[in-house]
Amino acid sequence: MSLLVLGLSHRTAPVGLLERAALTGDAPRRLLHAAASAAPVGEAALVATCNRIELYADVDKFHAGVADLSVLLSEHTGVGLEELTAHLYVHYEDRAVHHLFSVACGLDSMVVGEGQILGQLRDALSLAQEQSMAGRSLNELFQQALRVGKRAHTETNIDKAGQSLVTFGLEQVAAGAGPVAGKRALVVGAGSMSSLAAATLARAGVAELVIANRTPERAERLAATLAEYGAVTVPFAEVASALAAADLVISCTGAAGIVLSAADVAAAAAERAGLRGKGAERSDSSEGGGGRRVGPLALLDLAMPRDVDSEVHGLDGVHLVDLETLAEAAAVDEGHAVDVDAVRRIVTQEVDSFGAAQRAAAITPTVVALRAMASEVVNSELDRLDGRLPDLEPRVRAELAQTVRRVVDKLLHSPTVRVKQLAGEPGGASYAEALRELFDLDPGAVQAVAGAPVRLPAQAQTLGGGVG
Repeated sequence: MSLLVLGLSHRTAPVGLLERAALTGDAPRRLLHAAASAAPVGEAALVATCNRIELYADVDKFHAGVADLSVLLSEHTGVGLEELTAHLYVHYEDRAVHHLFSVACGLDSMVVGEGQILGQLRDALSLAQEQSMAGRSLNELFQQALRVGKRAHTETNIDKAGQSLVTFGLEQVAAGAGPVAGKRALVVGAGSMSSLAAATLARAGVAELVIANRTPERAERLAATLAEYGAVTVPFAEVASALAAADLVISCTGAAGIVLSAADVAAAAAERAGLRGKGAERSDSSEGGGGRRVGPLALLDLAMPRDVDSEVHGLDGVHLVDLETLAEAAAVDEGHAVDVDAVRRIVTQEVDSFGAAQRAAAITPTVVALRAMASEVVNSELDRLDGRLPDLEPRVRAELAQTVRRVVDKLLHSPTVRVKQLAGEPGGASYAEALRELFDLDPGAVQAVAGAPVRLPAQAQTLGGGVG
């Protein structure tokens, strides 16, 4: 396997570019199909989150793989190739494995140590499997990455120190708009991130929890899971009018455009300012919010592309925290958030073990082909013996056959065991080639044992629709 990773993340690209490159709707599926059908690619998987877009591919040519996947990424994200290339990173073979294992452990996340990435990697593998894009190589790689991530969270303190993006975001909200407990909260969206946000708010002790989603049934299902906290729903069409009644809004819809405009937020802020004025005159009155303290409207935008218009940052009475804000905060705090040395050691160890196992496995077809050739030679010579000594007693013939096979097995045993050990070391692929040359093994026989590369049938390589 020659693993290639090509992508961009919050570490290499500004949030504005990540927002423009965000894949929505059916775009991830179309990009995955296009990548898997590229000439140098045998298998492909796509990891697309709010902070990263990465293509993982098993390729037979490095430079052709980089060129083809770069073009496809540009076409499907709508970002010009020249601009995109300036922010892309490329990892190959062991470095690619190291990158994926680091990602799985949360070392490459905006919030170091967060555990959500494991679910996102699992989803990426599931999509590739469903579309028959992931064969043995990527299946083994991603499954091992998930195990490494779990090991890191089990054996180190990164699990305690790591936060979810939601928790980190709420900390930034609290720093500017006061504690979350006791606030009236509105969650816009009902996907995995929104569900985590709603559950986190409920546990944090919000006074009221309202959920809105374009598909009412999903909002109702989410509210039902949080019924013990008094969660209710509001029609998505009424989100703008519900802003003023909320102290805190978390939005993560996955929509392609703006969900909360600057005008909507400004109107809500103005209404809340009026409530504050009335409350100042008569804070114990039911008029003016029933005596409720009305502070600034806090918004946490976790969507990519953004749900909340960036112009909201300049509005009075509003405190907006978005991914750009979080990226800046994470860059300041990351060095002091958690000691990741132990996790880095685990990643290094696991990369070495995975590489050794892959190299040892790669020589197995050659060893099997060698033993098969030896068996054919023995059988041929025994047939010749039968022709020369047709009157040989069956018992003697069987004893001779067993002796010859035993001799061949003993002669091959030590070399084949040793070559597997040597193949597990860096540069071990050369031993398989040496074995093929020494014994003049038929390349076709070796390939037959290994199995031909899995290529997608033509009808499975394309989807309807244009480029995302």
